[in-house]
Amino acid sequence: MNDTIVAISTALGEGAISIIRVSGEDAISIVNNIFKGKDLSKVASHTINYGHIIYKDEIIDEVLVSVMKAPKTYTKEDIIEINTHGSIAVVNKIMEILLLKGCRLAEPGEFTKRAFLNGRIDLTEAEGVMDLINSETELTRKMAVNEISGKVSKLITDLRDNIVALISNIEVNIDYPEYEDIEVVTINKIKTEVKYMKEKLLEILKLSEDGKVLKDGIKTVILGKPNVGKSSLLNALLEEDKAIVTDVKGTTRDIVEGNIIVGGVKLNLIDTAGIRESNDVVEKIGIEKSLNLIDEAELVLLVLDGSEELTEEDKFLLDKTKDKKRIVIMNKDDLESNNTYNKDVIKISAKAGIGIEKIKERIKELFNVGAFLSKNLTFFTNVRQITLLKSAIESLEEVEKGINEQMEIDMIEIDLKLVWEKLGDIIGANYTEELIDNLFSRFCLGK
Repeated sequence: MNDTIVAISTALGEGAISIIRVSGEDAISIVNNIFKGKDLSKVASHTINYGHIIYKDEIIDEVLVSVMKAPKTYTKEDIIEINTHGSIAVVNKIMEILLLKGCRLAEPGEFTKRAFLNGRIDLTEAEGVMDLINSETELTRKMAVNEISGKVSKLITDLRDNIVALISNIEVNIDYPEYEDIEVVTINKIKTEVKYMKEKLLEILKLSEDGKVLKDGIKTVILGKPNVGKSSLLNALLEEDKAIVTDVKGTTRDIVEGNIIVGGVKLNLIDTAGIRESNDVVEKIGIEKSLNLIDEAELVLLVLDGSEELTEEDKFLLDKTKDKKRIVIMNKDDLESNNTYNKDVIKISAKAGIGIEKIKERIKELFNVGAFLSKNLTFFTNVRQITLLKSAIESLEEVEKGINEQMEIDMIEIDLKLVWEKLGDIIGANYTEELIDNLFSRFCLGK
């Protein structure tokens, strides 16, 4: 990390302004060498300076240059940000000059990687940066802000501090039993502490798993027999003609997908092939896919035809989805009603767009979205974090098992150290170069 890196921090393409970011020990001197204005090596930190980028006596662009001196910067290195006009030609030319003058093109996420390696942020906060960039809803924005602020990391550092205090007392008790002014660590005290930590981690895990579903989007499968209006419902929810709608049964032969935001939460909608007996090879494949999706679905929208009585296909799907989170929808409410099934159904006309809002309200109720959004959204939201959290809980259960089996206290201490290490893995206190390279490679350039 001794070299100086450069990247475009704004979106590629034409715009009013583009920002080129430079970070490293030579950042100020390299930019100063091509800047006509104030001497950047002498200006105060965190100032914006007007001038021009000059190369071989030619004015390249009129710019504003922000100077931020280490260590109070994003990377804890000297950082320069050049605000240029948003012409692709201008930006590319300035980038070319900076590379010729000694900068290296930054790798994806390298600025945030340097912030992590230089100790400005931990791994959870770094992942929060990426989550904030990718946030599509108010919920994911709030989650990401809590990660970046360090609130999520504090949950873990507090528990690690508790474990360190407990281990320290155990070791003092073992090594210096003659000291009378130290707290005697009994098995009951360890049991109480472990019980508290496990309850806390289980609480965080439950919130994290619920939060991950809402963050990634609720996998929502639209099911029903052919021609009940599944594709019309998909189009009505998306407010666009995503799926082909005809009166011909079996029109939808493969899954059709789309995304919507409901109450601040993303739904990943999947329209499926109509469920029926079929001799058509292609349609049978689509039907098999539809049935397989039921097991993966986090929400099922089961569509019935309000203009006719329940069929065997309807009864099969009602039974198949009875243990899933589902909403039973009676479509074609604009036609004469001939369906007597009325167990907690929502009546709609997908074609006319009637009753669609009722479905959205029911989704918010099913997933308790309002209450969830009002909570303190301080928990983990990705697979890496949640997997390590589960592993730490398993290690705590090993400690409990050791206590119940009356193992020697120094053996219990070993298991406690393992919990401490696994919690450290979550926030990046322990990491491998491969993990860090893999994680930051998912970031965009310039961040």
